[in-house]
Amino acid sequence: MSSDTAQTGLPFMKMHGLGNDFVVIDARETGAEVTAPLARALADRHRGVGFDQLAVIHADDEADLRLVFFNADGSLSATCGNATRCIARWEMDRRRVAALTLRTERGLLAAVDAGGGLTSVNMGPPVLDWRGVPLAEDVDLDHLPIPGAPVATGMGNPHCTFFVADAEAVDLAAEGPRMEHHPLFPERTNVQFAHVIGPDHLRMRVWERGTGITLASGSSSCAVAVAAARRGLTGRRVRITLDGGDILIDWREDGVWMTGPAAHVFSGVLTPAWLGSV
Repeated sequence: MSSDTAQTGLPFMKMHGLGNDFVVIDARETGAEVTAPLARALADRHRGVGFDQLAVIHADDEADLRLVFFNADGSLSATCGNATRCIARWEMDRRRVAALTLRTERGLLAAVDAGGGLTSVNMGPPVLDWRGVPLAEDVDLDHLPIPGAPVATGMGNPHCTFFVADAEAVDLAAEGPRMEHHPLFPERTNVQFAHVIGPDHLRMRVWERGTGITLASGSSSCAVAVAAARRGLTGRRVRITLDGGDILIDWREDGVWMTGPAAHVFSGVLTPAWLGSV
């Protein structure tokens, strides 16, 4: 981090999308350099601030801003749908605009004001090639050679979706980490358990790699919607009920659009003393 930050503290924001919570640092103003140890310390809900993911905002020559994401264990994540939506909402309000573009490792993502307090983000097309997910070997993505025959989908990060009779009956705390580290996923994977409520409605629970159980996940919701449509369980436009609430996913020709609420909870400053202890 910069010498100014070390002396004056580091501003941050706390946001959440459907209970999937984030710390957001705007490095455009501070020049802050976020490291894995800093991310892990910030993620501690007892000694830090606490988050499911950390997002760092940077300037970009072609987009309105660029985002870098960290998981709670300090590892990098290529994408985070709910954080992208929350930051898009905050930036649109700040600029007083109804649309903008954000760069992540997925490329340039479009965000628009969907009205009624909702924000839509195009999370890009799904990755449906085993190398791109990535998987360790060439297998049927729609029926992986794993008990339960889950579906693999790439949304900038890997996803493994199980369709079950009752998602709420799954022991997510046990099954999540076991599947996160399955050898078929060399970069680990996010894990979802979902069941069909209706032709345009799914119930889903999620274990996120590097974080654990979360109340919601935007990229996981996109992956589940794609998996359900590929399996013929639903259409391409669905409502997904997560532990934290409902999100709308629409798999269009130009990508997977995610629509949901966003909340900026509070802003604060990490003290120089705390930063010095990290």
